[in-house]
Amino acid sequence: MTAHLRRLGHSVNQKRVRRLLRVMCLDAIYQKPDTSKANPENKVFPYLLHGVTAMHNDHIWSTDITYIRLNKGFVYLMAVIDWYSRYVLDWSLSTTLEADFCIETVGGLLERKQCMIFNTDQGAQFTTPRFTSPLLEKGIQVSMDGRGRA
Repeated sequence: MTAHLRRLGHSVNQKRVRRLLRVMCLDAIYQKPDTSKANPENKVFPYLLHGVTAMHNDHIWSTDITYIRLNKGFVYLMAVIDWYSRYVLDWSLSTTLEADFCIETVGGLLERKQCMIFNTDQGAQFTTPRFTSPLLEKGIQVSMDGRGRA
């Protein structure tokens, strides 16, 4: 839109065009990722980290999924970080939001080491018993952020 307006002789920059489009409630039409579908059958765990500070490596791990836009769609990146060191312990990419790539990544990580508390959001990939059961079986406390927390 900015390039089109400039060709018409208007002196505008990208930020102004974005602001005006936002004021007019206009949005680009493109496929957006569908990332927020909860399964009502899955268990949601309470948030355990209010006022908690990571004291050492492998005390608290956290994971989330983000999407990376490509020319022909999206790939989804899931990463597990250690809260104390801020080190990425493991990660994986997937072309779908199925839970399998999350379960496999965390399962492989748990074969090498484990933490005391594992924090996630309430995404369907993380609330499924296939994801939470291996954590609970190893005595790891599962913590989940409240709905809508990024």
